[in-house]
Amino acid sequence: MMTEAELRDKVMDAIKMVYDPEIPVDIYELGLIYDIKIYPVNNVYILMTLTSPACPSAGTIPGEVEEKIRAIEGVGDVNVELTFDPPYTQDMMSEVAKLELGFM
Repeated sequence: MMTEAELRDKVMDAIKMVYDPEIPVDIYELGLIYDIKIYPVNNVYILMTLTSPACPSAGTIPGEVEEKIRAIEGVGDVNVELTFDPPYTQDMMSEVAKLELGFM
């Protein structure tokens, strides 16, 4: 049986496999993940945003996040919630993403 910390690490690894098709940086480093919660029976809740509400990938990215997390052995249910509050800004990117995209 996985601990909550182990599951959280696996969830973060899964999220880091999801990329915005227009940007060569994973969505975690982009700062699109606002919250990760692990509930009893390994249910996972993700609160995330997109780079813009008009993002052409809006329909696919949350589904891809859910799919990658569901693929983790032992995960119960997965709930990916999309929010635009607070609105995304480039300040939310990690230093890794800023370097990758030439912002630093």
